[in-house]
Amino acid sequence: MKIILCWVGKTKDTHIQEGIKKYLTFLRPYASVEVVEIKEEKGTLPVEEIKAREGQRILRQVNDFILLDETGQQFSSVEFARFLKSFESGTVRFVIGGCYGTSDAVHKGAKAILSLSRLTLTHEISRLILLEQLYRAFTIIHNKKYHY
Repeated sequence: MKIILCWVGKTKDTHIQEGIKKYLTFLRPYASVEVVEIKEEKGTLPVEEIKAREGQRILRQVNDFILLDETGQQFSSVEFARFLKSFESGTVRFVIGGCYGTSDAVHKGAKAILSLSRLTLTHEISRLILLEQLYRAFTIIHNKKYHY
């Protein structure tokens, strides 16, 4: 399986960077993982313009993707593992927007929208949580003790 993670901006928090590296390493036995960083829009533009510009960059980089957004469907870890298993022989792409979220165009272009939590999470911590849940899903699929 190949997993493409597309997110806006660089991860600035060093603790989160360390966690991301850790889980990328943990995932290696289970999947090929590629991270695509989309340039973050800087400046004093209105929020909707920032989301539109970042959205255009996202849509130029990925298609057939799953958007992570607070409005999306929620899964338990076991349900997420079943969902991930359905991509077993292909490629799955996840998109995480920037600090303001994503544009309507990105929402409309998503083949599914998932939520990591009903809580509001920063876009940086969402990256780490997604990676941890991907690892957890693979350990569930492969009957490893991590989840249990």
